[in-house]
Amino acid sequence: MNVCRYKGLSLVVMLRDEHCPPHVHVDGGTWSARFRFSFWHNGVELWDVIPHSHRPPLAMLEGLRQALRQPAHLRRARGIWWSKLQTACLDNQLWDWQGNEVVVMKRVASTTYMIGSARYEPEGNKTLLTLMGAPEGVEIEL
Repeated sequence: MNVCRYKGLSLVVMLRDEHCPPHVHVDGGTWSARFRFSFWHNGVELWDVIPHSHRPPLAMLEGLRQALRQPAHLRRARGIWWSKLQTACLDNQLWDWQGNEVVVMKRVASTTYMIGSARYEPEGNKTLLTLMGAPEGVEIEL
């Protein structure tokens, strides 16, 4: 499904055989790119471009990234991903309660909890985390 357009190119969430992490695809004809987005922060990053030999100018890739970063477009991407795939791709990751972030490698501390489940609420543009062993969950307003 189309999320937005930038200079004639569509940023889309594929709805078949899709996988984590959340991302959009861009077909540039001689190249294709993927941009990752998240359900716990508003950052967007270039994931990859193939083939590398036909990579478009960096200004084009940055323009595509910035287009997806626009709040309305990011919210649309999340809504499409959630409605079709029903995952925020956060289950079984570690959440640092004190740092308010998902952590990849960290010494387990009293503020680190395993994410049991994550649910995105498109109407409020927020993600709700259930943390294993934590006294309460986490609500992330995006």
